[in-house]
Amino acid sequence: MNLDFFSAAVTELLIRFVVNTLAMVFLVFGLFYRRYRDKELVTAAAMFNIFAFAVLTILSVVEFSIAAGFGLFAILALFSLRSEQISKTEITYFFGSIAIAVICSVQGTTVPLVSAVVLLILLGAWLIDHPAILRSSDGIRIKLDKIDSHALSHPELMREELSTRLGVDVMSYQITALDYINDMACINVFYRNQEKKHAG
Repeated sequence: MNLDFFSAAVTELLIRFVVNTLAMVFLVFGLFYRRYRDKELVTAAAMFNIFAFAVLTILSVVEFSIAAGFGLFAILALFSLRSEQISKTEITYFFGSIAIAVICSVQGTTVPLVSAVVLLILLGAWLIDHPAILRSSDGIRIKLDKIDSHALSHPELMREELSTRLGVDVMSYQITALDYINDMACINVFYRNQEKKHAG
């Protein structure tokens, strides 16, 4: 009886691991890497997914409070991300990889339910970040070696000047830093470029 129980538990664990790994590979390799080509973040997200799955699988079968679990989850996430500033999209994919590990590893849920939730996550990620949704919009961080006098006082004039400099239709911009000592400005520019082609 104990052997049968152990065999069933191992089988379910393997199924969960396969579901987790396939979902993670589709998310970080099939979607993120294909669209953004960030090898370092893909490697980190994939490895973090496997590690989180292993840790959470062990914690889910022993007495461990939900609060402590979420605390550990938050600490590990912050520890992994604090060393380098990454974009909102990168953070989202990274969190998605961890979320899949959490969903697949927690005991007490059925494999069909886990599979259905994971499929919905992947479908949502594929649709929301598909190039066809915001095909003509893009963003870039730039540094200007001269602070324009109208950067804050006349945003429309600044937007037109950025459009001329960059050769694209700047829709909006966000000033993230002004360094008057070195006469530099850091700006997030959001622009429209009809000719740019995105990978699907």
